[in-house]
Amino acid sequence: MDFKAQIAQLLNDFLAEREDLFLIDMKFSATDHIRVILDGDHGVTLQDCLDASRAIEFNMDREEHDFSLEVMSAGLSEPLNSPRQYRKNIGRSLELVMNDSSEIEGELVSVEEDKITLVLKYRKPKDIGKGKVDVVEEREILYSDIKKALVAIKF
Repeated sequence: MDFKAQIAQLLNDFLAEREDLFLIDMKFSATDHIRVILDGDHGVTLQDCLDASRAIEFNMDREEHDFSLEVMSAGLSEPLNSPRQYRKNIGRSLELVMNDSSEIEGELVSVEEDKITLVLKYRKPKDIGKGKVDVVEEREILYSDIKKALVAIKF
């Protein structure tokens, strides 16, 4: 088994024991720096990152293959990319960039295997007369139509 396959297998074995955690991304650099990004149904703690790191490092021989390892949680700046990530963010505001480069912001209210549902709140001009009216609209959006999705940070 080659080096990358060994690392992937050790990480998969760890994640099989911790069903609340899941892999977002794993990258290998040309200099054998490994970067693992995890997420969890209830978040990721520092201890979770340490446990994942140890599951890999303690089972690899650095004499055989020297590498550096970085295990981290998916931060707010990381885009959402799986239904499981969307599901844990129900009730939060999302900022979406669509494939046609349009942008949508709304509250995530439901998640299915192929689409999400957002509640959009905005103001639009009245049909008759001057002024604007408040509009609340539910919109279903297919994952395939989303280019990038981020949790909106509000203060």
